[in-house]
Amino acid sequence: MSDPVPASSKTARLVLVATILGSSMAFLDGTVVNLALPTLQDFFRANVLDAQWVVESYALTLASLLLVGGSMGDRYGRRRIYVYGVVLFALSSVACGVATNIGWLIGARALQGVGAALLVPGSLALITATFPENERGRAIGTWSGFSAITAAIGPVVGGWLIQHLSWRWVFFLNIPFAIAVVALCVNIPESRDQKVDGHLDWFGALLTTFGLGAVVYALIEWPSGGHRARLITLAVAGVLALIAFVYVEERAHAPMLPFRLFRSRNFAGANLLTLFVYAPLGTLLFFTPLDLIQIQHYSTTQAGGAFSPFIVTMLVLSRWAGRLVDRYGPRLPLTVGPFITCIGFMLFALVPQNGSYWTSFLPAVLVMSLGMVITVAPLTTTVMNAVPKSNAGVASGINNAVSRLASLISIAAFGALVVALFTVTLDRELASLSLPDHILAQIEANRLQLAAIHVSDSRAMHAVAVAFIHAYRSVLWVGAASLFLGACVGWLVIVPDKNK
Repeated sequence: MSDPVPASSKTARLVLVATILGSSMAFLDGTVVNLALPTLQDFFRANVLDAQWVVESYALTLASLLLVGGSMGDRYGRRRIYVYGVVLFALSSVACGVATNIGWLIGARALQGVGAALLVPGSLALITATFPENERGRAIGTWSGFSAITAAIGPVVGGWLIQHLSWRWVFFLNIPFAIAVVALCVNIPESRDQKVDGHLDWFGALLTTFGLGAVVYALIEWPSGGHRARLITLAVAGVLALIAFVYVEERAHAPMLPFRLFRSRNFAGANLLTLFVYAPLGTLLFFTPLDLIQIQHYSTTQAGGAFSPFIVTMLVLSRWAGRLVDRYGPRLPLTVGPFITCIGFMLFALVPQNGSYWTSFLPAVLVMSLGMVITVAPLTTTVMNAVPKSNAGVASGINNAVSRLASLISIAAFGALVVALFTVTLDRELASLSLPDHILAQIEANRLQLAAIHVSDSRAMHAVAVAFIHAYRSVLWVGAASLFLGACVGWLVIVPDKNK
């Protein structure tokens, strides 16, 4: 790989702008699509399982192929693969935007995940290839902060488009970003790992895609109550495929997942911490728009703006957070950050559902935001500094895969938990009411729609709201526990810098 150019050069600036815009497409897509879920439920008459698949089909292909995407960048050129990913992401976004049924949308989202798997690891790999180690933390902090600009504006703009035009414009928003990135990348020099050899590990990719897909499918479809034996068989087959994946990777000449990287304690610890942090975050971002829109009756635009303080905090403080590792070493921020985020989740679980945004929801957002900003840039810097520069692409791919995998599994698993808790609580609430048989039958037929259930009886609607709020708060408490474990990993596993 060529030596990194100075961070003050024109090339470095181009790399930062191109990677910020490209990464913003993926970040923006995740937040705005979650915001569109209540609208998609109404538009396609979809239940919560369909809504989960709109998110999970994208997350599944992304998490499964991120490692391949990182390896392809190291082999064939990081700029080239990054551009391919951006173009594929844009084309599949158009396919999502013109979908006429929920199955079409789910399939197009899966293709969108393939494009994201090429562009997401490429962004950090390009930064690592361009900036020397002593400037990399600040560059990554800049990338994190400015990527948050579009992520801050996006949900508000996306919410307005959903409310006043159509959910389809959520996907069409990606097109101008893609055009700008391709134009910028023309002037960025290519970089690759000159020492890499062997073929891409497609068999490993097949095993991990099938394994994750089978487990996620079983988790999502379990609440439907049908074909339980088939779902158990499929889940077992998925677990066996993942075990086979580990076996194959340990013996492959050019593995997609080089386990030797995990010999670095910081690399292993940072990825474990990533799992504990991003699992609850993915769950929060999935279920909170449903709560805000369907229970608290926010407009889509208001719900889009509800998390803006989170993104603004990331924007304002990310450059500062990018220097925390240089100043204090990785251990302190990776302990304090998850712990503060844990407190934020506890506040989310405690806030009243009928209070003012400014006195209930906002304090929880601000505390969580502070914790995440202290965590994200130091976590990324720790991962990238823990491996040789020649493995930048695969290291970025692994860490991104872990974060996406955490969200993928958490939405599927917590979705099943939410449905179970919702069902138990709703049955208890309904048992205390003397509702007409036709109302009960209507609720039973639409039980999997959760908070999207609509019936004419106000008492029944109150029972639905109570059941959803109980299930929603329960998973937030589980998320807080996960973040506390993340803080423990930061303190006990991450190696302190003796020079700090």
